[in-house]
Amino acid sequence: MPERRADTVRSPLDRAAVQGRQAFSAARSRSGAAGRLRARQLEVTLMIAAQAGLAAALAAMLAQWLLGPGAHVFAPAAAVGTIATAIGQRARRTLELLVGVGLGIVVGDLLRDLLGSGAWQTGLVVGLAIATALVVAGRGGALVGQAGGTAVLIATLAPVQPGLELPRIFDALVGGLVGLFVVALLLPVNPMRVLDRAAAPVVTWLTAQLDATARALARRDADAAQRALEDLRGLEPDVGRLNEALSGAEEVVTIAPVRWHRRAEYHRFAEAVQHLERLILYARSVARRSATALQYDEPIPPALPEATARLGDAVRELHRACRIGADLTGARRLATEGAELAGRAWGQGVRAFGEAMISDLRTADSELLRATGCPPDEANRAVRRCAGAGEAAVRPPVRARMRRPARRRAGGRRPVRSVASG
Repeated sequence: MPERRADTVRSPLDRAAVQGRQAFSAARSRSGAAGRLRARQLEVTLMIAAQAGLAAALAAMLAQWLLGPGAHVFAPAAAVGTIATAIGQRARRTLELLVGVGLGIVVGDLLRDLLGSGAWQTGLVVGLAIATALVVAGRGGALVGQAGGTAVLIATLAPVQPGLELPRIFDALVGGLVGLFVVALLLPVNPMRVLDRAAAPVVTWLTAQLDATARALARRDADAAQRALEDLRGLEPDVGRLNEALSGAEEVVTIAPVRWHRRAEYHRFAEAVQHLERLILYARSVARRSATALQYDEPIPPALPEATARLGDAVRELHRACRIGADLTGARRLATEGAELAGRAWGQGVRAFGEAMISDLRTADSELLRATGCPPDEANRAVRRCAGAGEAAVRPPVRARMRRPARRRAGGRRPVRSVASG
């Protein structure tokens, strides 16, 4: 009789208990990840709040000192708007703010002189100012908002309070520059700390699911492989936050002199993140093909789950080295070991989905080598060489036939080769 699988021997109660423990473990890990995410968000929120409060106070003081006493509301408002905008877009936000104020003043003054003041004139002035800003910017944003807001002030307050144009422009300039001053000089964030905190959940979750896929292959658990695939698909929000952190870190190392020494570290980290996004795609493919191979009852050689787990180890080592600025030799070694294990799995025998899995693993190992700074051709050669060595260790190539010595005749005399006469 054919041997029954372990899953079919279990009772329904045992299977329910196992599934319950797995669900509880997954929920606990998600809860811990959510708590860490809230802590990181709280830290970023407190930093932005401190920057915004300091920028508002400095902008109000500077406006009163330069323009004299009065309600200089727009200077601190512009400073807060610069700080509170998306990290990585503050310099562009300041430029858009100034251009928007200028467009609002030009359009508002021209139309007020032509049409006069009133309710319908205000609506027309605002509509044309926003339309002009949209044509200039090509999209919505700070430029459009400032153009419309300035047009409202010019159309409604200029008839009763002339001379608003210069203070409005000056307030926008003071507020925007003070916001950039605070971000660049007074309270600049540590760009590598921002990147590390944004990359940590991505790396942790990616490597955890690679380990889960390896365990699923070793235990021939198709459901566990499918769960790993679903969890990998949930990485998109974390990847989006990581890209935002990259933009913010680039801004800091560009405009903050005290952070210029971090430029080389930033560029190395940014290069690794680009390859990390591709590694996530390959990890999803490995998990998907693992579930399918197990569902079709394909053979899973022992080296295949080991190669999958080794890829997760390489990703962890890459993140650790980038975080502390260490040498990347360890990540390269783990990637080449993973390629060798993939070659061993090929030599041990696989079928269609197993072959596709091995191809994905080899490509992922090559991608990780590129993340460490290896040129593409060199990374591909290294993976091919290691995979070939792994396959040869399991299934050595057929040796070439060696020329055997000619047999002697019974009399002991060697055969005489005939020589053609010339």
